[in-house]
Amino acid sequence: MTSYADKPWLKSYKVGAFKLKTTIDYPVKPLFSILDETAEKFPGKDAYDYFGNRMKYRTLKRQVDSLANALVNLGVKKGDNIIIFLPTGPQFIISDFAVLKAGATLVPSSPLLKAPELLRQAGESDAETIFCLDVNLDLIDSVKEKTRLKNIIVTSVEDYSPAESEAITEIPGTYSFRKLIADHAPKAPEIEIDPTEDLAVLAFTGGSTGTPKGVMITHFQRLASILQGLPWMMAPLPTYRGRASSLLPIPIFHSYGHYLMQSCIYWGLKVFLVPDPRDTEMIAQLMNEYRPFLICMVPTQLLNLAQSETKIKRMPVMVVSAAAPLPTEVAKTIEEKIKMPVSEGYGLTECISHINISVFSKITRFASSTIPGVGIPVPDTEVKLVDPETEKEVPFGDVGELWLRGPQMMKGYWPEPGSGLEDGGWLRTGDLCKMDENGYFYVVDRIKDMINISGMKVYSIEIDDLLFQNPAVAGAVTIGIPDSKRPGSERIKAFVRLKDDYKGKIGPQDIIDYCQERLAPYAVPKYIEFRDDLPLTVTEKYYKRALREEEIQKMKRSGEL
Repeated sequence: MTSYADKPWLKSYKVGAFKLKTTIDYPVKPLFSILDETAEKFPGKDAYDYFGNRMKYRTLKRQVDSLANALVNLGVKKGDNIIIFLPTGPQFIISDFAVLKAGATLVPSSPLLKAPELLRQAGESDAETIFCLDVNLDLIDSVKEKTRLKNIIVTSVEDYSPAESEAITEIPGTYSFRKLIADHAPKAPEIEIDPTEDLAVLAFTGGSTGTPKGVMITHFQRLASILQGLPWMMAPLPTYRGRASSLLPIPIFHSYGHYLMQSCIYWGLKVFLVPDPRDTEMIAQLMNEYRPFLICMVPTQLLNLAQSETKIKRMPVMVVSAAAPLPTEVAKTIEEKIKMPVSEGYGLTECISHINISVFSKITRFASSTIPGVGIPVPDTEVKLVDPETEKEVPFGDVGELWLRGPQMMKGYWPEPGSGLEDGGWLRTGDLCKMDENGYFYVVDRIKDMINISGMKVYSIEIDDLLFQNPAVAGAVTIGIPDSKRPGSERIKAFVRLKDDYKGKIGPQDIIDYCQERLAPYAVPKYIEFRDDLPLTVTEKYYKRALREEEIQKMKRSGEL
């Protein structure tokens, strides 16, 4: 067979009137240079909109430079790790680039972490400085003595918002975010950065699938991943740069949201910041009022938007879904509502790698028709699908584990460069995929989410997708639970959230009957449980591991395990 090394997807780069580059010239420069260059090119352009408050790129750069100067005066040294324990807001963006300009490495952390999780990240990263909200001071104090934390830089939700006060309050033992900026000149320190070796980001990942690991990303690697996204895809139509806007309802502390924020800065877009990813009405309002050019969401947000009674105007936009597989029915529903197709992207904290360009064919003419799936690999990225057990390539069209390699690949897991990578620098993603004849990839399931029914492989995502097509279903999560009667085998259980109009009118057997008509007998869920709410991660992804652990604990208490 033809090898994956031949990159059969490259032929999809050349469909239509415009031609996409098959390779990119990656500049070797510090990551923070993207802000400096944008501020120089578009100084009077709004960098963000936060509850109606806006800041120009030139002002953003000045505040970043002042804060970077302050960090060095506080004793921050090149190579230090600094935790940003903040929600989405201007302070996160300012802190982000200030940390980079101080020569330090930023550690984005969810402000929803509890004490044990924060203690673990602070301890593993050896961070001495942390940015946080004033409401989290008690939490920070509770872990401070067990870590190396000594600089606590405090801000509040009112800062940079319409309710902002001119008063700066001193909190004993901490530093005021706004006062540090006000007291230091906007002159960034001159720190020599080696982009290919020095870390820009240390992002902890794996919280939904196991013990979090610190992903090391250099300045060069992050810049490479940024250039492989929107700049590459829109290269034939560069007029949007410095003119358009983006809606970002993904938390910036998450790797997907963080990457998108920095990408928007590079592109010179005005970013509409959404502090609460669950605020569907705010998202809809911003879409209708400002009609942003780029909208990035996760599938759950798109589902909530599709089910919302709020009407959405036709969007002259690029809508991208990522962070979790996009059910076909959700894509269809939202496309009908906004009259624009939804592109599905794929990536991990360790590597941004795929995007579906075909759905933008009406804008870019890259493709003659829309093709589903997570799309084609971005430039300079090597991909292969292998048998997880034999590690041999599987034939085109067969399911295999996705392996990736490219300039955007992480340096390794903290603190060892190269750790987490196979020989040759390959990353095993843990995702089962297949590739069609056009080089388009489709995520079938996570290896850990694949269900084993007496040796038969059942892909939970396929059942989830089917359940979404049922008109009574508002949400669904399928998991495998141990079969106590058959060791090594599993049983299928589906958790279903019904639409309000169907509650009390249908029962579990109705859902089972629906599945029996459409699935092989062994793939039909054995159990159906209705729930008003399904557990979500901070990025609004369904939390399958939490449900699986819950079921296993129930089985242990009942004596089944």
